[in-house]
Amino acid sequence: MKHLDSKSGTASMHSSAVLAIIGFIVVACMFSTNIIVARANAGEIPSFSLAFFRWMTVAFGLVPFAVREIREKWSVISPRITMVAVAGFCGMFLCGGPVYAAAVTTTGINIGLIMAATPVNVFLIAWCFGLEKINPIQLLSVVVALAGVALILFRGSLETLASVNFVPGDILALIAMLGWTAYNLLELRALPGVSTISRTCLYAATGAAFSLPLCLREAWQDPQAVFSAHAFLTYLFLAVVPGIGAYAGFALLGAKFGSVRASLITYVMPISVVVLSILFLGEGPTVYHIVGGLLILAAVWLSVRR
Repeated sequence: MKHLDSKSGTASMHSSAVLAIIGFIVVACMFSTNIIVARANAGEIPSFSLAFFRWMTVAFGLVPFAVREIREKWSVISPRITMVAVAGFCGMFLCGGPVYAAAVTTTGINIGLIMAATPVNVFLIAWCFGLEKINPIQLLSVVVALAGVALILFRGSLETLASVNFVPGDILALIAMLGWTAYNLLELRALPGVSTISRTCLYAATGAAFSLPLCLREAWQDPQAVFSAHAFLTYLFLAVVPGIGAYAGFALLGAKFGSVRASLITYVMPISVVVLSILFLGEGPTVYHIVGGLLILAAVWLSVRR
């Protein structure tokens, strides 16, 4: 009986591991569609209009499921409203409009690879605040990750470093990556006693609020681009797939594995972004993409290995 129980337990562990891997892959691919859509619509739909309508749709879509809990727990939520605003700003605003604006001047592959440095940054910040312990190997991972990001930012050319002639989209992607790093650490800690649905609803509403002024400016300048049928279909897709689906999935991973390990979905994102970019955008990786990406992935592995 003990032997059978042992075999059953081992099978259950393997099954759970497979489901966890599938979960990480699915959530990473859902997030990756955001970059693909951004690049596919670069310059066609204004960036902050994409962000505003995406997050507004997510917030309104979740309200029927979240409003009761938000009312019941408002006494707990209200004292932490500043943290909610910061989390929404980092996760929804900085990873919204700036990513769509970045896609105008840089490739989807570049954005995906720069975002891949997130787990190392999460680990570094968690160490700085005493949430994680760090050893020399993990410290090395930070240096390796920074080298990989720098290689992509400089596009494999020392001339770019010498002239400080960065592509604006790469800098915006770097800002978005730092925002996503902060969101990884804040998503659960900002509202620890609140459900995934209610947290996502509040963060989405915050992201929409921060994006609204810039959206209104874009609507005033080019109303046809903001309110076209194609734009509304794009808003809907962004709200459902890399919006509700991806962020809810990420929050569930964070609740189960912790914020540091949940950020490892970015380990899968470079692969999914490259594959989707080749399939849907006709982009292909260059030598500096491959070398920089391998450095970043190696750094992630070093930072989390036991």
